Amino acid sequence: MLNLERLRTLDALARHGSVSGAADALHVTTSAVSQQLAKLEREVGQQLVAKNGRGVRLTDAGVLLADHAARILSQVELAQADIEAQRGQVVGEVRLAGFPTAARGLFPAAITALRRDHPDLVVRTSELEPEHGVRQVLRGDMDLAVVLDWSNKRLPVPAGLAGAELLDDAADVAMPADHPLAGRAELDLEELADEEWVSWPEGEFCYEWLMFTLRSKGVEPRIAHLAGEHHTQLALIQAGLGVCVTPRLGRGTVPEGVALVPVRHQMRRHIYAVWRTDADRRPSIRAAVEALREVGRTVGS
Repeated sequence: MLNLERLRTLDALARHGSVSGAADALHVTTSAVSQQLAKLEREVGQQLVAKNGRGVRLTDAGVLLADHAARILSQVELAQADIEAQRGQVVGEVRLAGFPTAARGLFPAAITALRRDHPDLVVRTSELEPEHGVRQVLRGDMDLAVVLDWSNKRLPVPAGLAGAELLDDAADVAMPADHPLAGRAELDLEELADEEWVSWPEGEFCYEWLMFTLRSKGVEPRIAHLAGEHHTQLALIQAGLGVCVTPRLGRGTVPEGVALVPVRHQMRRHIYAVWRTDADRRPSIRAAVEALREVGRTVGS
């Protein structure tokens, strides 16, 4: 009989690619991971893991069993979801991930509603960029992630995830209040061709979107500053150090000396939740999605 927890350890190693990564995902020590793998090898009578430089790799037998482990664990999750659904109670724990403005603009009110309506449900949250949130949900490290598409660029979402729309979020251009365009009712991005930009960090989905959007308008971006937090970006604008795109969700108070101007062809983010399809029937997932939708209807109106 194969031990389920040891299969979970093998699955974590296959997904994360290292003993330390598996240990972090499972919230155990690296020695505990190694011990579980050694016991699993004795159970199956084959070597599952081999040394690979300073790390390890799965043997052919390890890859084969890891594939089975992923399917077995998925079936276990389905069984747990069905049991929860049959019981019909919103209990246990649900883990939510969200990119910074969603975590700031949606999570506080949604969690408050969940605590009020479902006092036996424990909600845990993490702030993660959209692509990282998707990966965490696929790995099973998060139950649900709030992610986004821009109206002209979609976030790649792999198969195996279900989703629900939460709201559309418009974005404006922020600039110093004494900028020549600051008094305009709206503008075209082409009018900012000579500006220096404050952007999200390189490699993030929103950075790639900004590059794509400006270049599609014939503007070669001059990126002067990189900052992950919108409040930091606005502080740089306040100091007269460029312009930036700033979404409205979770924006908060705009600093004095910063002007916001809408774009003629409005820039919008489509914000939605994703979760594993094999957890679709869990009442806790459904309750979390409904709470986020309700807050989305409020802030998006």
